[in-house]
Amino acid sequence: MLTVFIPIDRCVKENGCLQILPGSHKYGRIEHISKGIQEEADLERVEAIKQQTSLIYVELDPGDAVFFHCNILHTSGPNNSDLRRWAFLTAYNKATNNPVKKHHHACYTPLIKVPNDAIRKCKVFTDLAGKDFIIPGTNSYIIKPPEEQP
Repeated sequence: MLTVFIPIDRCVKENGCLQILPGSHKYGRIEHISKGIQEEADLERVEAIKQQTSLIYVELDPGDAVFFHCNILHTSGPNNSDLRRWAFLTAYNKATNNPVKKHHHACYTPLIKVPNDAIRKCKVFTDLAGKDFIIPGTNSYIIKPPEEQP
């Protein structure tokens, strides 16, 4: 139950790099509300935690990696620069930790295992059937109906 953040591009304050409140995961689970396609932590609690710890800007070079607890408070600023800000994030979770209500995050059980060579055997790289993605430049998802989900 952690996230690994690996920048593809340099991430600095100017392009809205990752920001964290160190130790904030020790303050318990903080409820989030939906804001467009993002989830936002309870700002009153965030402000109280900011009184106990200092915000850190996590400036990284391509290929660096940052590992952080799933409950650490984190955000990123807007990218108003001419610098691209792409990153690869992988969230690790226990298979038994299914969401309690249906939404865009995956359900982990039943987990369908595929052979180790399934990626190499895949020949359909452009088929978007059954895949969800964010519409660039908007605050919305294209989410397939349940019958089209894999």
